[in-house]
Amino acid sequence: MRSVRCPICGAAVVWGLQSKFRPFCSERCRQIDLGAWASDGYCVPGEASSDSPPDDFSEVPPKPATSRE
Repeated sequence: MRSVRCPICGAAVVWGLQSKFRPFCSERCRQIDLGAWASDGYCVPGEASSDSPPDDFSEVPPKPATSRE
């Protein structure tokens, strides 16, 4: 069976259905990777698209007030 390396710790991982956390070796390594994505530790290279939110939220129009009668 094919074996790959865990992207976090480098441990050998069998690439098959029996490897519950593949490509990671464990839940711990999976969580470390998720945390890196969540904290902007990783990023996808490229230019920001024009529909991305502005860095300065002063450009965002305020929401209209709703009346409660």
